[in-house]
Amino acid sequence: MSNKKDLSPEERQQLLKTLQARFEKHMNRHDGLEWAAVQARLEENSGKLWSLNEMERTGGEPDVVGRDERTGETIFYDCAAESPKGRRSLCYDPEALWSRKENKPAGSAVGMASDMGIELLTEEQYRALQKLERFDTKTSSWLQTPADIRQLGGALFADYRYGHVFVYHNGAESYYAARGFRGSVRV
Repeated sequence: MSNKKDLSPEERQQLLKTLQARFEKHMNRHDGLEWAAVQARLEENSGKLWSLNEMERTGGEPDVVGRDERTGETIFYDCAAESPKGRRSLCYDPEALWSRKENKPAGSAVGMASDMGIELLTEEQYRALQKLERFDTKTSSWLQTPADIRQLGGALFADYRYGHVFVYHNGAESYYAARGFRGSVRV
């Protein structure tokens, strides 16, 4: 991952074009919102473009899923059909990565999300995302895990199977080729 957290004018323009095309293609995800208002927020908060670009670069296909009426922030989630390909085979967090003595994965979901300037989806956010469309029908995604579960060595993940959202637990140090994570960013 690059240490550079600024996009060139060309990269910014390409990202905005990609985000606008996805926004217009999937209006069901953000009923009542207009692209002009989203673009204005992005231009006012251009630092968030780098995080959105990282979401895009790793296969997340970020899209607007709502607006926080209290703060006015535009909310983006990863909306790729399956858990983002560039974010799979990761254990849950840096502590779990450190605890593995052999067969360590390349990194952790929490660590990578932090590096990208995004947050893992909570269980509530994941369930809300699944009301928009069906995601993770062949993969699964790590979720923000409550501290009491994490202190006992566990972590949560979820997927969509058999017409339902399932939330499960696993050891935080585990990792699988079909498990990644979905993130969110507020602009």
